[in-house]
Amino acid sequence: MKKTSLFLIFSLFSVSVHSHQKVKPKTSKPKQACEYEQKMREQGLVNIQEIDPSILVELKYSTTDNFVGKDVYGCITQCFMQKRPAEMLAKACELLQKKYPNYRLLVYDGGRPVHFQKVLWNSLPQYAPRERSKYVANPSAEGSIHSYGSAVDLTIATTDGLPLDMGTKYDYFGELAYPKKEAYFLKTKKLNEKQINNRLILRSVMKAAGYMPIDYEWWHFNAFSRHTAKANYRIIQ
Repeated sequence: MKKTSLFLIFSLFSVSVHSHQKVKPKTSKPKQACEYEQKMREQGLVNIQEIDPSILVELKYSTTDNFVGKDVYGCITQCFMQKRPAEMLAKACELLQKKYPNYRLLVYDGGRPVHFQKVLWNSLPQYAPRERSKYVANPSAEGSIHSYGSAVDLTIATTDGLPLDMGTKYDYFGELAYPKKEAYFLKTKKLNEKQINNRLILRSVMKAAGYMPIDYEWWHFNAFSRHTAKANYRIIQ
């Protein structure tokens, strides 16, 4: 028999044998759950995008685009809140889209474990405690409503995630971010009508859903008072 014929017979036999062998499927290692996100779920908090997928989320403390200038949260990439505040947020988003179909709520922060509240507090040593507490609640004193899953930082964005102009960036520490001084800054032309109007749209839907604004940050809203939050929820560890 010619060598070419022998080679052909051997090749066909080899193919036949290998075709009957089981091919093991490729498996990828499952992603490890984030310890802090898991703890929040165990405490009863919910992922706000599971309540309303149309809400956009960009946790600023999971990026370097924040006043600390570094990623503070690490593995936390999803926004968790207590169920009732999350439902109120979904209501605000519904009201916003009803009046402005091309707008969405864009969340910058929600539930915040107390460990990270301490990190943020300690990142502002240049401010005296009384001044610092305007921007970051003292975890050793009154504590943050964020740490009870009942406060949210957010803005309004277009459907493709582009934030509206609010006159300042998130985490702007200065009077230009104070809602209570908007009339003055409009009069002095440090804020324009469009910027003020964007803030008013945000406040109107949040207040209609039951949230309360604060004096020093246009982006921060509380679902409940600190007293009520502490009475109803455990602090997030």
